[in-house]
Amino acid sequence: MTNEVTLTIDGITLSVPVGTTILKAAEQAGVHDIPTLCYHEACTSNGLCRICVVEVEGSRTLIPSCCTKVTDGMKIQSKTPRVVRARRTILEMLDSTVDLSDAPEVLEMIKSYEVDTSRFPDAQAKRFPLLDDNPMYIRDYSKCVLCWRCVQVCAEDAQYTYAINFSGRGYQTRINTFFEIPLLSTTCVVCGQCVGVCPTGALKPKREWLLENGNSMDEIIALTKDARVSRKRSPRVM
Repeated sequence: MTNEVTLTIDGITLSVPVGTTILKAAEQAGVHDIPTLCYHEACTSNGLCRICVVEVEGSRTLIPSCCTKVTDGMKIQSKTPRVVRARRTILEMLDSTVDLSDAPEVLEMIKSYEVDTSRFPDAQAKRFPLLDDNPMYIRDYSKCVLCWRCVQVCAEDAQYTYAINFSGRGYQTRINTFFEIPLLSTTCVVCGQCVGVCPTGALKPKREWLLENGNSMDEIIALTKDARVSRKRSPRVM
């Protein structure tokens, strides 16, 4: 039994170990421009954002490359008009509903895929109150694209604290604590893992946020030096 499969990506034929994802196989083939958003090296791939879709011969639907394993003889195209159109549409919908001002990777995708930022002019932008309920970082879910990275590293992918998860339904879905209680009243240990994997600035170090808002260094130190915050403190809504 062979431990490798042979496939073709954008006309390039190669062999990769069994269990390799399309995304990783593409990288080995020298195809490095498949965009990703929910994918992160430290997180389990779930194919939530669908930015990384590719076209596979014989499949009626586009396939998420980050979590789909290759099979022998698979023929993949990563830049067909259908693929480009799908990625562009996703970016257009994100741009019309989410504050992407602190998401440089997404902004670069918007430029690269020549996104029409006026395509959905009547879309309602998601706006949530900014949460400042701990001494380490702020939570601005108006900038959240629901990539799930923070939930994953807070759970089985890293920390095993399970302090946050999805909240709400449909268009009002966001990341939140259980029963929307203050963060420090949960199992959160303020490790910062979630901040480290956030791609859009929805989670941001508090000192960085204060600096961006014009606070002096003395003010920033005074506001963040005491980490002994009561776990019963209610969140401050900005």
